Amino acid sequence: MTITTLLVANRGEIACRIFRTCRDLGITTVAVYSDADAEALHVREADLAVRLPGAAPADTYLRGDLVVAAARAAGADAVHPGYGFLSENAAFAAAVQDAGLVWVGPPVKAIELMASKTRAKELMAGAGVPLLAPVDPATAGEDDLPLLLKAASGGGGRGMRIVRELDSLPGELLAAAAEAASAFGDGEVFAEPYVERGRHVEVQVMADAHDTVWALGTRDCSLQRRHQKVIEEAPAPGLDEALRTRLHEAAVAAARAVGYRGAGTVEFLVSAEGRPCFLEMNTRLQVEHPVTEAVFGLDLVALQLRVAEGEPLPAPEPPQPSGHAVEARLYAEDPARDWQPQTGALLTLEVPEGPGLRLDTGYTGGDTIGVHYDPMIAKVVAHAPTRTEAVRLLARALERARIHGPVTNRDLLVRSLRHPDFAAARLDTGFYDRHLADLTAPAADRDPATAALAATLAEAVRGPETVRGPEAVRGAEAVRPTRPAAPAPVRFGAWRNVPSQPQRKRYRSEPDGTEHEVAYRTPRTGIPEPYETPGTRVLTATPDHVTLEVNGVTRHFAIATHADRVHVDAADASYTFTALPRFTDPATHTAPGSLLAPMPGTVVRLADGLTAGATVEAGQPLIWLEAMKMEHRILAPASGTLTALHAAPGHQVEVGALLAVVQEDPAATTPVPRPVPEETA
Repeated sequence: MTITTLLVANRGEIACRIFRTCRDLGITTVAVYSDADAEALHVREADLAVRLPGAAPADTYLRGDLVVAAARAAGADAVHPGYGFLSENAAFAAAVQDAGLVWVGPPVKAIELMASKTRAKELMAGAGVPLLAPVDPATAGEDDLPLLLKAASGGGGRGMRIVRELDSLPGELLAAAAEAASAFGDGEVFAEPYVERGRHVEVQVMADAHDTVWALGTRDCSLQRRHQKVIEEAPAPGLDEALRTRLHEAAVAAARAVGYRGAGTVEFLVSAEGRPCFLEMNTRLQVEHPVTEAVFGLDLVALQLRVAEGEPLPAPEPPQPSGHAVEARLYAEDPARDWQPQTGALLTLEVPEGPGLRLDTGYTGGDTIGVHYDPMIAKVVAHAPTRTEAVRLLARALERARIHGPVTNRDLLVRSLRHPDFAAARLDTGFYDRHLADLTAPAADRDPATAALAATLAEAVRGPETVRGPEAVRGAEAVRPTRPAAPAPVRFGAWRNVPSQPQRKRYRSEPDGTEHEVAYRTPRTGIPEPYETPGTRVLTATPDHVTLEVNGVTRHFAIATHADRVHVDAADASYTFTALPRFTDPATHTAPGSLLAPMPGTVVRLADGLTAGATVEAGQPLIWLEAMKMEHRILAPASGTLTALHAAPGHQVEVGALLAVVQEDPAATTPVPRPVPEETA
């Protein structure tokens, strides 16, 4: 059957990415959207769109009946699930086919067989795929430690716990089972040895209905936070040919064991000694598929559509790979604050274009990052002849990107790519456990004060014409400085605010909160001059661009102002400042012990019996707040009495909302904890 109209049962960047291939193939596209996504990019890019009433995923993108009805209403003849949501739901795949629609995915039976990790491992053992030996938690001893507890269903790190002490095993089993039941409707949990410093290596497979199975190389996805991938690359570096061959053969055996068709990924954990063990098979396209596409010169979505139409793969063997590709996931999150997801208006998103660079995103500048979905903004991919060149290209592209709005992990990505361990391919899943503090520390070679000065000077210039210093143009006739109209002096009682006198402004760096005070003068030449900043002078200045000479080096700064936020983009760094009033408003202070919402979200539950007047202990979880697929435990900042409680299950709260107040017991000396995030999907 030839596909003419395709509905994508997903949202964001994966929907946009699938639509791109459909346009190339002449296929009409259909989007589905929740109320929260009514103005989303994937809706704007689709030929047709169908509303799924509601905002929460459970009411919209996870309602298979509504998605099938949307496909019928739009006249679609096929459904592509993307990844996440219903992409690995066998019942949904069956419902699509029962409705007479083409399912752009693997057979229902293959999804069922791989849906449970415990059943999948039993099947893989029969196919000769290398495995970790399971451990019975009831009989586990000291020699079995450390253990990894995992949910039998689902993924994304939910229901996953590392156990290093036997005494904690019963409690961790209960917690993992409860989390798994909440996330996937299945509380089954199993245990296996935890491999210290293991590498996450996976093999992309593509299979058709004509007995052809391709193993499309390896990918390394070891750089993870909370068991979710951050940076991926292909091919996985540092593997000898024998190990690559073993991984390819095991992946093909896994696909054949379940009669697989379409795109899938077989994931392995490779120990420090080079021993591979099967983790799971993802019966869908992966987030990191672009690196494989870049190396093999393929469009995996086009191949998925081809296989779904019943056509064979183009050849018995895949094409030869070429070069190296690296992908970085750009998240709206703050790595320095327990990876807290961020929300709000994405004012600017500009990533450099050029040979070897690719951007997959579900956002453009002006869109809003909401609280209901994953905080990933985009994937930035670089492809080059060698790994070193690809890593360098990606780091520089991220560094030069202009991203204004919520805090992102961009700086972390750049530093990770340039870290000596990453450069030397010393990769394992504990990379961020060891290096996060250093990767999020303030950079010693950056000078936020200079950037704040550039922002100040840009704000000081409010004319459309460029203000130039007399030596800004060399080798040409000097350009006489354009002098902005001088405002009339403002009189306050017995003194005057004279523009030629030093003007001072205060800024707070975001998100670290460091305050800077900078000063400038505007003399008769009309050229703003730094004050109390030796070695710095202005070459040009407009409201959106300032060029400074700092200790003999010319530096350019692009400036964008949004309300009280000033975004400064330099050649090697980006800064965000909040303009501060000259005098602090006492009303902005909160009472000691106030628990404020760290982000917009929904209160999902309270500690048992929590009421005003209750006694609490420092570090005790009091309130659970859910936002963007994560739960955040709001902890008691000190031991004492809960004097006020403003939160209740179901309440929607904004960032900074007062949730509760704890009056500290003066006799307690326990340190103040921070909110702890937990992945929810």
